Amino acid sequence: MKRSNLFKFLGAFMLLLVLIACSDSDNADENGDSQDEIKSGGELNLAFPSQPPTLDNHLTTMRSTVEVTRHIFETLVTYDSDYNVVPMLAESWDESEDGLTYTFHLREGVKFHNGEEMTADDVVASMNRWLENSGAGKETFTDAVFTKIDDQTVQLELQSPVSITLAILAFNGANLASIMPAEIAEAAGDENVSEYIGTGPFQFEEWKQDQYIHLSKFDDYVALDEPSDKLAGKKEALVDDLYFHYVSDSHTTLSGLMTGEYDVASSVSFDGIDQIKNDENIVIDSAPDMRMSLYFNKKKGLFADPVARKAIAVGINNDDILLASFANPEYYGFTHHLMMYHQEEQWYSDIGKDLFNQNDVEEAKQLLEEAGYDGEEITLMVGRDHDYIYNASVVLQEQLEQMGINTKLAVYDSATVTELRDDENAYDLYMKSDTPRSEPTSLLFMKSSYSGWTDSPELEELLQDFWGQPNLESAIDLYDDLQEWYTEYLPIIKIGDGNALYAYRSNIQGIEWMDGLMFWNTGFTE
Repeated sequence: MKRSNLFKFLGAFMLLLVLIACSDSDNADENGDSQDEIKSGGELNLAFPSQPPTLDNHLTTMRSTVEVTRHIFETLVTYDSDYNVVPMLAESWDESEDGLTYTFHLREGVKFHNGEEMTADDVVASMNRWLENSGAGKETFTDAVFTKIDDQTVQLELQSPVSITLAILAFNGANLASIMPAEIAEAAGDENVSEYIGTGPFQFEEWKQDQYIHLSKFDDYVALDEPSDKLAGKKEALVDDLYFHYVSDSHTTLSGLMTGEYDVASSVSFDGIDQIKNDENIVIDSAPDMRMSLYFNKKKGLFADPVARKAIAVGINNDDILLASFANPEYYGFTHHLMMYHQEEQWYSDIGKDLFNQNDVEEAKQLLEEAGYDGEEITLMVGRDHDYIYNASVVLQEQLEQMGINTKLAVYDSATVTELRDDENAYDLYMKSDTPRSEPTSLLFMKSSYSGWTDSPELEELLQDFWGQPNLESAIDLYDDLQEWYTEYLPIIKIGDGNALYAYRSNIQGIEWMDGLMFWNTGFTE
């Protein structure tokens, strides 16, 4: 057996936090770097642009879900700020020499929000439900199972080695491998859970549909002793109540932030910066956060043909789309490959660079003719909740029309898009932002069950080869192969990488970002 609790996932992979250049930079420094003492108590109100479809992490990949639930639920392992895999509910783990068995030793004394102590029974029930129902579990761990060794020990048994096992279990951006009481996990099966009970620093209080989700401080939370390090280490609920207010209109969000109705805006429209940048009571911040991608319906219609997909790839102007989304090149990365611009020290490939941002409308028209396009209406689906997605889609529609594609923009709220994206009759294209992934095989479009329906035997072989490597460092050498497949198959078109833009009142301290905002260790200074 080899000890793995000090396993280093990607030692040099760091999430860069980029402070936005404001005209009043002295003000921003004063507000953002203040070391005033944080006071306990109070009510933190967050303006949140998208209402989650559910708070059941096992059943959805929606970012809006995990940005709430990461405060309620916890996982066996997590990432520190350098993306090393570190303990959370498991205090340590062992990996067998053949890579087929992971043994997790659980922390003692951890309590659920219902007052019960967490045991191996809860972990086994939760993790087996996650394996059976989550996209990450089903696609990555075929026929895997968690079993109980004793009350404080569980084992994950794999049918074949998976180099990204710990990375998937630690991922906090979607399909969180959250632990809940066994009776709740078992009763729910493949349906939504009936109660939201976890081990996190905040507990669920109320969900008033279309208005807010209310969490409160969990007084019996058992924190780690290690120093806080974003998702890792000590977490403490410093405020008594945390409200996620559903505010779909960006102007309402900014107005509420300026008046103090909201303490935090989790998403600020890039064209709204000027409205708040000179307000000494507001701090603006930014961080690398998303891959903007154009998803194809590859099961039915025009884009089932890879020639038609290539036509879009060579015909679009990525720069114009990104500028419409993020307003300033300072807030986006111009990268052609699968991973993000801040990950290029580990993940980089030249393959496909010549296909990126060609803006060759004439070649696109020729390829569309080759694909047999005869002027039928194409549906571009978009959610209105996020300005950057909507603005990008409007510019894309204009570019498609220039290629001669008759394009209808179908506008919905995000919840409806989430429902319709699994309907092959609902759309031909849709624009989407995806959270950063620590390695490329976790990208959603790699999964055959995910919307867009990637169906590629070549990809399946590549995935098995990647996952079968002895460790992630060895798997990195296969990145060119994945990039080659992506360039030829074009499951999606990567538009580019974007930063998240968020803002908060200057009397708040402790806010941090890693795949979304975190509100533990966050409170008021006055």
